Amino acid sequence: MTATGAYREAAGTTTRGYWWWERRRSVVLDVGLALLSALECALEGVGFAGGTGLPVPVGVVFGLLAGAVLVVRRRWPIAVVLVSIAMTPAGMGFLMGLVGLYTLAASDVPRRITAVLMGMSFTGTFIVTYVRLWQSVSQQTDFGRDDWYVPLMSLFMSLGLTAPPVLFGLYIGARRRLMESLRERADSLERELSLLADRAEERAEWARTEERTRIAREMHDVVAHRVSLMVVHAAALQAVAPKDPAKAVRNAALVGDMGRQALTELREMLGVLRSGEPATPRSANVPLASVGQVAAAAATVATEDGPRLHEVVTLVGESRAAGMTVELSVDGEVRPYAPEVEQTAYRVVQEALTNVHKHAAGAKTWVRLAHRGSEVAMQVENGPSDAATADVRLPSGGNGLVGMRERVLGLGGVFVSGPTDAGGFRVSAVLPDRGVA
Repeated sequence: MTATGAYREAAGTTTRGYWWWERRRSVVLDVGLALLSALECALEGVGFAGGTGLPVPVGVVFGLLAGAVLVVRRRWPIAVVLVSIAMTPAGMGFLMGLVGLYTLAASDVPRRITAVLMGMSFTGTFIVTYVRLWQSVSQQTDFGRDDWYVPLMSLFMSLGLTAPPVLFGLYIGARRRLMESLRERADSLERELSLLADRAEERAEWARTEERTRIAREMHDVVAHRVSLMVVHAAALQAVAPKDPAKAVRNAALVGDMGRQALTELREMLGVLRSGEPATPRSANVPLASVGQVAAAAATVATEDGPRLHEVVTLVGESRAAGMTVELSVDGEVRPYAPEVEQTAYRVVQEALTNVHKHAAGAKTWVRLAHRGSEVAMQVENGPSDAATADVRLPSGGNGLVGMRERVLGLGGVFVSGPTDAGGFRVSAVLPDRGVA
């Protein structure tokens, strides 16, 4: 539970059904103050009735009704203060005046209204106190009406009945507003932290998904090409074994070499994954930082240890050894590129040749590399499939072109693929030069 939630529980159960009160203790407090004020005004109403010639019950009832107005001090503080000012000449409602001024100063009433009502209360109290004190002093002593004693005591009395409740109310109101502001800020921070946690979890899930996609793409590129060549050689081995044992032996040796290469690349990739695995349980949610470290470590090692563009010559030689008619042409000055650029270019050519083995057995293929000023371009194009060549029936998952496009677009390059007018297929990609490693 948050601090703000604990505060709300400690504040008491809300009772919004009780008119304007928010808590039961507020109801008890206001009703108790109203009873005390009504009792005070009823007792003072006896003297008021005797001084004005009214019946005593009328004065008592008037005092009870006037004092009970204090029960609405939270709802209408201005009305309570005005009633207390109106009752000042009658010598009634001192408690109501003190509590009313305090409530008015602590409320959200504009300060100019509070100042005006405070001035009215001070003036009324000063006048009534001055008149009564002057009458009392003039009857018992020889002081004149211009002496200092009466106005000074009236001033002290007026200030004592108006200034303390107003100042205390201003302090309580400012403190209450400060606490509300702090609670609102805490709630806002809590919401922001919750939102940040949600976003962090979304980013962690996104990072995990991206890493799984990258691993699947690497596995596809490594396994599909090697296994495709192995299947092609195995089919050739099956066809030539009875006729040319020497060639069958060479094909068998090639199949073994390719199998070992595929296993080596798979071991390297699995080694990268194990070395970047965080020391947290599998059932726990992986933090965003750990996921980023795993992805960064795997991507860095895989990029540094991955194939390079100059290995395309070996790649083309392997396809030729598998029986494909393929021509390689290189335009421009050969130069090194960033590891991720060279690896992506190699994978594009590799996957394109794998697709030729799968879907266009016996087709003539052209591999073109072009080194330009700020980019490197590659194109793999094959003609129509040779009907005389037996199809080795290689399965296809349909992810090769998608993986190539993702790789190229991830580096800000351009990828185009589609059938040619001659009945073949063409794959073209252009990668920007991201700088030499």
